[in-house]
Amino acid sequence: MTNFTGLKRFGAGLIVASSLVMAGHSAQAQELSQEHLAAARAAIASLQSTDQFDGVIPAAAEQLKTELIRSNADLQEVISTTIDEEALKIVPRRSDLEKEAAQIYAKAFTQEELTAITNFYNSAPGKKLIENGPLVTRELIKSAEIWSSGVARDLARNVNAALQEKIGARPKVTGEDSTESAPKP
Repeated sequence: MTNFTGLKRFGAGLIVASSLVMAGHSAQAQELSQEHLAAARAAIASLQSTDQFDGVIPAAAEQLKTELIRSNADLQEVISTTIDEEALKIVPRRSDLEKEAAQIYAKAFTQEELTAITNFYNSAPGKKLIENGPLVTRELIKSAEIWSSGVARDLARNVNAALQEKIGARPKVTGEDSTESAPKP
């Protein structure tokens, strides 16, 4: 999985997480039925919320291989084989995360809300949001940074002009000309 894919899923997760705060209190008091948990699992699948964790076991295995082989280079083959065998035994534990995630989503959302989330994220616009959300977010952040720099620059320029009208020529606020100091009272 690439970092971009992880960002896509993270972005979609952020959208859902913002709703968690709002919906969390009403759904927590409910008993979680199997249907409710199934709706949560469907929402998680449509959001691809837990996909980013698919690499945890392989990454842990590779890290352990590197550490053990570095210390015991003569045992490289047996270390690799043993770690692969043991990692495969742990793979079924991945479902534990899915169960926990379903509990979390089911406590935060009603069954109807989870169904609506699933329906949206399985629709063309929902899939497009998951696909393009991180790019849109990065572009928005870039635009906001440019905008905020322009606002700060224009504010400094306007304050300098207004102060010059009120108190006469004085040193300018940093930002319009970085070599000059701020106005003195």
